[in-house]
Amino acid sequence: MKRLLWAALLLLAGCSKVNQENYDKLELGMSRAEVEGVLGRADSCSGSLGTETCTWGSDDTQIKVGFAADQAMLFSHKGL
Repeated sequence: MKRLLWAALLLLAGCSKVNQENYDKLELGMSRAEVEGVLGRADSCSGSLGTETCTWGSDDTQIKVGFAADQAMLFSHKGL
C-alpha cells in the first residue's frame, strides 16, 4: 500500500504545470482565465486597487503573474 501511495505522489509531482514550456506560453494582455487555462488554478493571489498578483508553484519553483484590470501585465519565474 505504501508503494502505491509513493508511486501516485511521484506521478502527481511530475505533472506540474509550473515549467518553462508553460511560462513561455504566457502573453501580455491575457486574462486571468486564459492564464489559468495554461497554469491551472493559482496557489495564492493578493491584490488591491484593481491589481492582483498570483503565484503558482512553491518557494523553489514558481511563476508569478501580475494583473491589472484582469489583464496580465507582468511575469516572473524562479527555478524553472
